[in-house]
Amino acid sequence: MIESLASLDATTRHAIIDELTPAEVRSIAFDWHAWARPKQLAPAGDWRIWLLLAGRGFGKTRCGAERIRSKIEASLSGRVALVAPTAADARDVMVEGESGLMAICPPWNRPVYEPSKRRLTWPNGATATTYSADEPERLRGPQHDDAWADELASWRYPESWDMLMFGLRLGDNPQCVVTTTPKPVALVRDLVKREGIDVAITRGSTYENRCNLAPAFFTQIVSRYEGTRLGRQEIHADVLDQAEGALWKREWFDAHRVTVAPPLRRITVNIDPAASNTTASDETGITATGVGEDGRGYLLADRSGRYSPDGWARAAISLWGELRANVIIAEKNNGGDMVTNTITMTARELAREGVISTAFVPVETVWASQGKFARAEPVSALYEQGRISHVGTFAQLEDQCCTWEPNGGERSPDRLDSLVWGFTELMVESIGPTVSPDISMTRTSPWSF
Repeated sequence: MIESLASLDATTRHAIIDELTPAEVRSIAFDWHAWARPKQLAPAGDWRIWLLLAGRGFGKTRCGAERIRSKIEASLSGRVALVAPTAADARDVMVEGESGLMAICPPWNRPVYEPSKRRLTWPNGATATTYSADEPERLRGPQHDDAWADELASWRYPESWDMLMFGLRLGDNPQCVVTTTPKPVALVRDLVKREGIDVAITRGSTYENRCNLAPAFFTQIVSRYEGTRLGRQEIHADVLDQAEGALWKREWFDAHRVTVAPPLRRITVNIDPAASNTTASDETGITATGVGEDGRGYLLADRSGRYSPDGWARAAISLWGELRANVIIAEKNNGGDMVTNTITMTARELAREGVISTAFVPVETVWASQGKFARAEPVSALYEQGRISHVGTFAQLEDQCCTWEPNGGERSPDRLDSLVWGFTELMVESIGPTVSPDISMTRTSPWSF
């Protein structure tokens, strides 16, 4: 078969196709090796993960779908995991999208899709199951011999990747293809560091697929971002160190990181509770912060995650007892008095269970009347001045600090919010309005001591 029709000019390509029989035309229409650009084909060599870092419109989805199709048609894969940032992404992009599996498989070997079971079944018995990266527990039990992870840089929960890797254990050579536009998150940075060990990387830009994209996309969209940091990330697939408009820089963490905190004169446990409790909910931010006798701030712990109200209250109170913190600070914008009541009732239960020695847990609730930027900016200034240290490494929180942009439209940065409440209490308010002119919040406390 022809090596690559995509590399030929249109006239030559049409002349070759005109010489084919109708049966050959039908066959070549679904021959990916005839149409793919070289970078769209899986690399040679002994790798466990193929990381395809490419710009918008490169053809990443087609690469992932064709890779899975080729393995199944060759009977090299029988149980495949398809994982996307959300369940809707898995269905709309990986399965039913114009470059998804249902579209690229030939009519004579097209799988049966059962949405209620999240499963595709091919004529040879091979199956592929869709998963949402928002639900890491669904990946805990299943085993697979192949996987396709789409837009890994946008997965909210890194544990989904861990669960996928633990389940990728069937067959002689289980592999995973990762198709993503890069973002400066820990998952992507870690895979890049493993290049040449067990990771093969293909890099590509939007321009490489220009002939298949609308001209208006380049004149109106691509040209607008060319030469910017966002353009480097979204068009040229550069793995940038941090988002262009982020308030934090990674070097601020690294330059002042410590392994042990000095004597502390005050410790707070800080809660930014999620507004709801579903699989699609934001996280509840739970951090512990302290100010030392040296006047410096210290991030002591990050216990953030998806919790029920009782769950986040237990996590925060347990951390309060573990560190012998002075107070729990909780934002009440989304929960009002419910936040205080939840902590109070849970503290009584934990005291009865012997987890903590007293049911009287001091709580201060805070109400934010200004936006996240106004609250975060003075705390980021303290980091820039080198006045805050992290006791250890907090990869997810640090990623959030360095990728959240105030006007970026991203999900609520709950870990960051929690950290900001702590250092606002410990350091910003003690400095006064010269450092924090825009912050405005009200404070209540249910306890008197």
